[in-house]
Amino acid sequence: MRRRPNVPVLAGLVLMAALATGCAIPTQSAPSTMAPSKVPFDLLNPHPPSTTTTTQPKPSSYVAVQVFFLDTSDALTAVQRFVAAPAPLAAVLSALLEGPSSSDPAGTSTAIPSNVRVLSVTTQTGIVTVNMNAAFGAITGNSIEEAVGQIVATVVTEEGATTGVLFEINGQRTSVPIANGSQVSGPVYLIDFL
Repeated sequence: MRRRPNVPVLAGLVLMAALATGCAIPTQSAPSTMAPSKVPFDLLNPHPPSTTTTTQPKPSSYVAVQVFFLDTSDALTAVQRFVAAPAPLAAVLSALLEGPSSSDPAGTSTAIPSNVRVLSVTTQTGIVTVNMNAAFGAITGNSIEEAVGQIVATVVTEEGATTGVLFEINGQRTSVPIANGSQVSGPVYLIDFL
């Protein structure tokens, strides 16, 4: 006696084969173009939606700047530092206030105590006003002249040789000494320390 195939089982196998074939991922040997009408919603939008994701600066987004310390004979000497781009002048001066590092030449020092901070920096045509905290006003003796020279040299390197620097302590204008020992309440220039 001949066996008849079970029709429901056979139909089920044919249906499963058809479904499996329909789920296969099509392949092609080269990319092809798709009509804009077939592209999913908003993928062609030239202005993607905004998000709340923030990105941190990349380590490669730092720039080299020059800050001025004192060498073994207390003369101004330039040292390279790296500051996050675009390196505003306040950030450059903050790098100066961090003081010498172990990678600087032997004998490099600073006349600026570690508790001195830059509160703000403003720039107008040819004049930069540097507002420091009260610790800056506590510097005495030759150290204040050297500290002023370090700041002026650092500012001038960033802003240009003819830039003058005004000093403030907690927002109040203060006079500072220059190389000849006199006190100046107006802008001081790099030539005053040469």
